[in-house]
Amino acid sequence: MEPAAYTLRDIPHDERPRERMMQYGADALSHAELLAILLRTGTRQESAVHVAQRILNRAGDLRNLMDLSVEELMQTKGIGMAKAIQLKAGFELGIRVSTARRPGPVAIRSPRDAADLLMEQLRYLKKEHFVCLFLNTKNHIIAQETLSIGSLNASIVHPREVFRAAIKCSSASVVCAHNHPSGDPAPSPEDIQITQRLCEAGQIVGIDVLDHLVIGDGTFVSLKEQGLM
Repeated sequence: MEPAAYTLRDIPHDERPRERMMQYGADALSHAELLAILLRTGTRQESAVHVAQRILNRAGDLRNLMDLSVEELMQTKGIGMAKAIQLKAGFELGIRVSTARRPGPVAIRSPRDAADLLMEQLRYLKKEHFVCLFLNTKNHIIAQETLSIGSLNASIVHPREVFRAAIKCSSASVVCAHNHPSGDPAPSPEDIQITQRLCEAGQIVGIDVLDHLVIGDGTFVSLKEQGLM
């Protein structure tokens, strides 16, 4: 008879992730311990914490962990389809919670307001996404749209696409944003050039470009605050 899988119950009581979470709170747990709680069991040779750590080692960091497919998760010993789907569902729920908007109109009063709204949506993406927030005269968001995906350049992001969308929703102003997959939000010369073109076009059509944010990994740069527009 084959031995049963190594479970969290086999770990000394004071080291079990579930018990540690109950006693100290989720903030006290490592990434591996949190993953182990989702996994529940490990293999015959390893605890769930050890399996979780191997998943993290495969990913490299949390940014890459979110991008692992079900098939890639299943390449880790001890992870079958059921556990892989369970993990992906947990990751997706976390993303949805972090990006959920509060009920009622959302106002953009500062670059930080826009960055807080977009950070979790953009920071883990592997390609550059150019997103616009369209605002009414009270600076309430009336629409959000991703206008391009890929390297940011003039051939991908054109003023006519931005202002066609703005006019369609009767927007009074717009806040533009895009992510840098590297995690470094320092604006490139192309970022600055495109921002200046958008501002010039906005003046012609009467729709203000309030800011252009570059989103990094947990940080951002406002071209408005940097005096680059």
